[in-house]
Amino acid sequence: MLPNDTNAGCLSLSGLLTLVGVLTEYLKRGREKLSQKAKKPGSKLCTYAEAATLLRMERSKALVQNGHPEMSTTAIINLGPSANPNAKPTDFDFLKVIGKGSFGKVLLAKCKNDGNFYAVKVLQKKTILKKKEQIHIMAERNVLLKNFKHPFLVRLRYSFQTPEKLYFVLDYINGGELFFHLQRERTFLEPRARFYAAEVACAIGYLHSLNIIYRDLKPENILLDCQGHVVLTDFGLCKEGMEPEETTSTFCGTPEYLAPEVLKKEPYDRTVDWWCLGAVLYEMLYGLPPFYSRDVSEMYDNILHKPLQLQGVKTMAACDILQGLLHKDKKSRLGAKTDFLEIKNHVFFSPINWDDLYHKRIMPPFNPNVAGPGDLRNFDPEFTQEAVSCSLGQTPDLATSSTNDDNAFLGFSYAPTEDNYLG
Repeated sequence: MLPNDTNAGCLSLSGLLTLVGVLTEYLKRGREKLSQKAKKPGSKLCTYAEAATLLRMERSKALVQNGHPEMSTTAIINLGPSANPNAKPTDFDFLKVIGKGSFGKVLLAKCKNDGNFYAVKVLQKKTILKKKEQIHIMAERNVLLKNFKHPFLVRLRYSFQTPEKLYFVLDYINGGELFFHLQRERTFLEPRARFYAAEVACAIGYLHSLNIIYRDLKPENILLDCQGHVVLTDFGLCKEGMEPEETTSTFCGTPEYLAPEVLKKEPYDRTVDWWCLGAVLYEMLYGLPPFYSRDVSEMYDNILHKPLQLQGVKTMAACDILQGLLHKDKKSRLGAKTDFLEIKNHVFFSPINWDDLYHKRIMPPFNPNVAGPGDLRNFDPEFTQEAVSCSLGQTPDLATSSTNDDNAFLGFSYAPTEDNYLG
């Protein structure tokens, strides 16, 4: 692995302009939707916050990625065995769509063998190969394999594939996205925001201890379990092999949460995750990301140049940690020196007993009150009302398999050992 993959990750000026054009089109669609809503008989005009939320929902669906695999020319990946004969789609009853992404869907599924419910992420191979994202998918799988020991990271039970699709069998978390609850309540009080930020920081610190940077922290990727604890999910943009002093340069993430050094296409390190934590904490306290604008170009300019605005009644500790996490100079950012240890020791988190937090001995400030696996009240109806495709539960004839497609995902299938399957 090269110590710095700068050339692999940089966008040309024309590429950056194309990116801005794509995001502008998302804004246009959002404005059209907002206009249609305002014209409906009996509808009320949206407030600015509602309009901004609507537009943000449209734009945040587009991840910023340059599409180039983050590999050095000398890297050799050992993907291990290529098949798990014990798992197949017909093992499950696929009940509801509970999420969607660029490459497929997440479904609530009931295993016919044990009667347990799982979240099964189903990805289309052709879409992944078309976008040249197979390296990132395998990286996500690799990160998931390391997560089973941490309480605030979603757990991969096993994975398998068919000639057309990849299947991640994950823990089913039905307390809803943090984004869902924040959208409904607009802001959280400091104690609640501190609790979520602490559990997220604990998860990020664990990933950093494994030399992994997350790079896509946002409210949509933070789930709440049935008790109200945080569960971090979606590891598709993770970067493995990042030693404490190592940097990378791939332009990726979600627009509202990009750190200044990423926007400037400069080499960046694990402190990008602490910037994102600051952005999420700010959003929990203020209702919108710190440098948000409906104009993407203006938002990017704000991230690069605008001073952080801390208005309203917030404690000195909250203001101080936000200023530290959202420092535009990564070398001066909170977490730049001793990583997670700096975050833990900040006065904002002084009410937190970190050992109790890790072992879930602290009662969450909010209980999603889910009635059981079939309670989907915390999922967006846009997903749950969608029909489930019959093809998801079918096992295609292996004779129809494409050799190229199969070779691209050698080693994807994973069967747990008895020691870590249910432990």
